[in-house]
Amino acid sequence: MTPMEPMLGSETQRLSDGALVMGKITPMDERTLELHGQLIQGGVVFGITRPGTKIQHDGQPVPVSVQGDFVIGFERMSPEDSILKLELPDGKLIERNLKIAQRQYDIDRIDGLPQDKVTPDPSVKQRIADDQAAVKDARALQDARTDYVKGFQWPVTGRISGVYGSQRILNGEPKWPHYGIDIARPEGTPVTAPADAIVTLAHPDMFYSGGTLIMDHGQGFSSTFLHLQKILVTPGQKVKQGEVVGLLGATGRVTGPHLDWRMNLRGKRVDPATLVDEMPKGQHARERGI
Repeated sequence: MTPMEPMLGSETQRLSDGALVMGKITPMDERTLELHGQLIQGGVVFGITRPGTKIQHDGQPVPVSVQGDFVIGFERMSPEDSILKLELPDGKLIERNLKIAQRQYDIDRIDGLPQDKVTPDPSVKQRIADDQAAVKDARALQDARTDYVKGFQWPVTGRISGVYGSQRILNGEPKWPHYGIDIARPEGTPVTAPADAIVTLAHPDMFYSGGTLIMDHGQGFSSTFLHLQKILVTPGQKVKQGEVVGLLGATGRVTGPHLDWRMNLRGKRVDPATLVDEMPKGQHARERGI
């Protein structure tokens, strides 16, 4: 079962990995509310409601398409309780308390590193600030498109070398958590769009992330690709799922070639792995040369 498949039945169900999913609440012909996805820290839930419905998630407004489609997500450290409120076109109010499964993340402690490997040189602070501003602007787009409703696929297959939520503590200093999933493949491997999108950023050389590409999937839901060797699309360009958009690389601050795929939903950093099937096992074998 993929994350995009709707759950049948009226009860909340538990998957084998501990993720929670909310099932269909009313018959489709009434279309009051249907949710499908993973109720888990870092997870994403897709919804359908009556057109014209107003929605708030944890006090923040949620865009709803003219067809009634919407998407919500949960942060890395989202609390267990999350509130979804709906105001239907007839004025009826609905409130759902969504129970969010908590996760344990990998924490690595590394001591004895040279300090210049822990804290960047002050001379590059402005460059880092400029990079951060460009990324923020690229993720600010919130239009009515719902490219995400067709689902997502792996942008590249290979050995998973890093996971969402992990964190390093270097010389006793907690660093920023890792908000993507790393996929290791040789430099030059084609990287494809995980879903239909519009390109909002194509930067060849950011300080930390090197070749950086951001694609918007609608309603403020975007994918970010880091460390690309080459970007083959330009801002404003529309891309289709499966279209080659760049070449995998080892640019920026990395120790080896890989793709770092991240996703952002209106300021929330969510886990791309919750949107796709498990990585094909054959890819792991090919990566080891078996």
